[in-house]
Amino acid sequence: MKSLRITRFAQHSGQGGKAMGFSKETIKQIRRLMIFGAVLVLLLMYSEKALETALFFFRIARPFLYGGAIAFVLNLPMRGIEDRLLKSWKGKSAKKFKRPVSMLLAVAAVILVITLVISIILPQIYETAATLGKEIPVFFSNMLVELEKLSQKYPELKDPVAALEDLRINWESVADGIIGFLKNGVGNVLTSTVNVAGSIVSGIVNGVISVIFALYILSQKEKLRNQGIRILTAYFPVKVKDKILQICGLLYKNFSNFITGQCLEAVILGTMFVIAMTIFRMPYAVMVGVLIAFTALIPIVGAFVGCVAGAFLILTENPVLAFWFVIMFLILQQVEGNLIYPKVVGSSVGLPSIWVLAAVSLGGSMFGVAGILFFIPFAATFYALFRDSVNKRNARQGNPSGVSKQTSAKKEEGGKN
Repeated sequence: MKSLRITRFAQHSGQGGKAMGFSKETIKQIRRLMIFGAVLVLLLMYSEKALETALFFFRIARPFLYGGAIAFVLNLPMRGIEDRLLKSWKGKSAKKFKRPVSMLLAVAAVILVITLVISIILPQIYETAATLGKEIPVFFSNMLVELEKLSQKYPELKDPVAALEDLRINWESVADGIIGFLKNGVGNVLTSTVNVAGSIVSGIVNGVISVIFALYILSQKEKLRNQGIRILTAYFPVKVKDKILQICGLLYKNFSNFITGQCLEAVILGTMFVIAMTIFRMPYAVMVGVLIAFTALIPIVGAFVGCVAGAFLILTENPVLAFWFVIMFLILQQVEGNLIYPKVVGSSVGLPSIWVLAAVSLGGSMFGVAGILFFIPFAATFYALFRDSVNKRNARQGNPSGVSKQTSAKKEEGGKN
């Protein structure tokens, strides 16, 4: 009797489980959620150790991550050279040498651009610094003479002038301070030198590893892509694999369009400044134009850094022209921000301007300059995926526009009235 009751109870329990909808797939999902929750709780409990472990692995993988970034940037000119410049090169020799030649030309082009920028900017900055070193003491002495004349007419200026004279005496004691530092701080300087040397050697080694890894990626990118697809096919369902490939393709497209558009926009902005400064006969036209173009590679805030540096350089020659340079910069920045940037960069990644600003602010506050550069393509990818998801859900509900019937009816009534 007991065994019969137990059998009937098990049958009723199984029927009840089926009635409640606990299928095998549902049980698997519940199990996955429980495992995910347990892992999340463990991460929260041991968050510090988890963060230290993550940073440790990041330091190990940093050269390879940098190599991947270098390969991604170099792939843009290399692909253009391979598909356009060397398009007519075919045959057995093309299979062997087309990729290495394209790679070398892309590396040479990037090195040439960086060398041109450095050769134009650095000598002028050195000359400006030398000029400032000579002119600042003279300017300070002349200012004190003029202030002494004013203090004779206005007695209330005697105390500030006396303070400035003491400041001039402090300028003369700077040499004594340097000598004392050299006497007492030699040991600290040596220690710092050893640390800096170690950092430089480590940076050089990591840089070499990154470049070698980048060249390997560029030479074997088709093979690596096929290997990645095979791994995804082996370990993920078809729908998940297709979704991952879709996201990766969208990220690649957005990053490529963003980098290309940002470089083109920077060249246009720098050319505008060179032409405008040449027309108004402002000094350092080529150098300031190149500097603004180089800093404009950082979205939104980069050009303002170039403006500050350019205004400071012009200020050493003519303060009035520095003022007009700032006015000219604000005008050209408005033209660039409202007409050029939305068409060249904003439309290339398909992200509205308000979300571009949000991505720049969030990325800059979290990861600095790198966050400013990377968050716009990431935000564009998330925006495209979220937009497609919203459109699909609205289409399933029989409302592709996403506007309720009551709202559309009110709009129609308002239009009739």
